Amino acid sequence: MDRLETRELVYFAEIAKELHFSRAAENLGITQPVLSRAIARLERRMGVRLLNRTSRRVELTDAGCTFRDECRHLLRGLDIAVRRTQRAADTPRLVVAVRPGTGSGLLSQVLRRYAGPAPELVFTHDRAQAVRDGIADAALVCVDSENVAGLRGVEVGEELPMALLPREHWLADRAALSVGDLVDESGYRAHCPEVGIDEIMDRVALGRLITVVGSAVADRLPTDVVAVPVADLQPTTLAFCWLPGSRNRDLLELTEQLASGGLLGRTTMMA
Repeated sequence: MDRLETRELVYFAEIAKELHFSRAAENLGITQPVLSRAIARLERRMGVRLLNRTSRRVELTDAGCTFRDECRHLLRGLDIAVRRTQRAADTPRLVVAVRPGTGSGLLSQVLRRYAGPAPELVFTHDRAQAVRDGIADAALVCVDSENVAGLRGVEVGEELPMALLPREHWLADRAALSVGDLVDESGYRAHCPEVGIDEIMDRVALGRLITVVGSAVADRLPTDVVAVPVADLQPTTLAFCWLPGSRNRDLLELTEQLASGGLLGRTTMMA
């Protein structure tokens, strides 16, 4: 068998995550028939059934579960290899990992004294690990829910959970919602897609996505999207974190300023 292509790993990782061909194809920016043919071709090349498909559902086989885990490991390894190579070339641009659905307001406050080029943003649900792996120089991390072991950081604020809904949605006029109100709605995703905030807003406005994000997105709401508080989810404490020993000069200058105080009145350093 010829060596698999990275594209095939990406395609399978996405369908394994979504278990829905239409959603996976949309996330990948391709059509459903293209994705279906690619997965069928992958199964033929490997000589293994990875998915059980019916007209109503998609399930991973035991082999598919194993290959899903291997794909995630290989793709993460590829990202790490690229980032470490960039570091070896002394790429000066600061890279910050942020959660999908992060608004610009809080990040702007964190970076307001940063004099270098605009940082590159990496959207991921595993921000602390992105810093450990060298994919990002720093991250905005939810202290309450992420493992921050081995990182230094400064608390920079707190976010309230907000549900993003199309303005015409029947729940959009509620003063507050619960997770139970959302789970059966078409397009509901417990985790935002790992894309930029503008694309998230577009998907919500088009009625293709309902999800929960932090209240910092309030500065980016278009007229056809509303944000409603989710009462049964706890606020999250956010911290700007980095790995001790970093040699990125822009990061070192920024973290010295953050540690010296004055950012939102909070200067707690993490272990």
